[in-house]
Amino acid sequence: MASAPANALPVFYNDLLPLSSLDHADFKVRPADTAPFLTSQHAVPLTVDEFAAAQRFLPIIFSAGDDSVPLALMGLNEGVNVVLDEQGKLRGPAYVPAYVRRYPWLLARLRPDSEELSLCFDPTNETVGALEEGQPLFEDGKPTELVQGVLKFCEDFEQAAARTGQFMKDLAELDLLMDGEVSIQVPGSEQPFLYRGFRMVNEEKLRDLRGDQLRKINQNGMLPLIYAHLFSLQLMRDIFDAQVAQGKGPVAPPPAVAALQG
Repeated sequence: MASAPANALPVFYNDLLPLSSLDHADFKVRPADTAPFLTSQHAVPLTVDEFAAAQRFLPIIFSAGDDSVPLALMGLNEGVNVVLDEQGKLRGPAYVPAYVRRYPWLLARLRPDSEELSLCFDPTNETVGALEEGQPLFEDGKPTELVQGVLKFCEDFEQAAARTGQFMKDLAELDLLMDGEVSIQVPGSEQPFLYRGFRMVNEEKLRDLRGDQLRKINQNGMLPLIYAHLFSLQLMRDIFDAQVAQGKGPVAPPPAVAALQG
């Protein structure tokens, strides 16, 4: 989940340029009330700092594979996002992950041999550039408060990503993750729709943890995060129903097996 260099761009990003007071002295940024880049994205990376807020609105799962990361589900099928309309506007109350709110900004290493992170942006995004209207990024050659705020947000995100990485490492060491499966029964259909291709916490193994292990995850804050994830899984039915209501439900007749891929 940590930021990637330009040759391995994260999802949403088409290109990256380091922000420069020389090259971008006259650049401005304008607010956006839509996120068209998100309309076909059904799963978005999530940090552990967001679990408490996100679990009220979105299912929290873990990606398949050895290097699992937390994902907030905005749809159950590839290319389906029930949270946004076709223009990229929110349909109602929702939680928007920090990964989305960060875009088009990103902290990235400009050189593989350097640990220094530089504030970069996606130049293909229409909210940043030599615009006639908007808030300036530089004044008298110095970053404005807006840029300083963006930098702080990106730094906080990187720190949250590091905490998330440790959380995932601890889950792996405790062997608490298992391959997930969700069965959704549709009225009038004999067979349920099955969703696989993701990981989730194994509640049986969680209950069987030794006392010292349970005490550790309680003291280090993992336990409420785990339960936020488990409680949020109930929302998968709500996401499924929203897909059906929006005419985006599964088109294959049951039984259908869909992979939730990040």
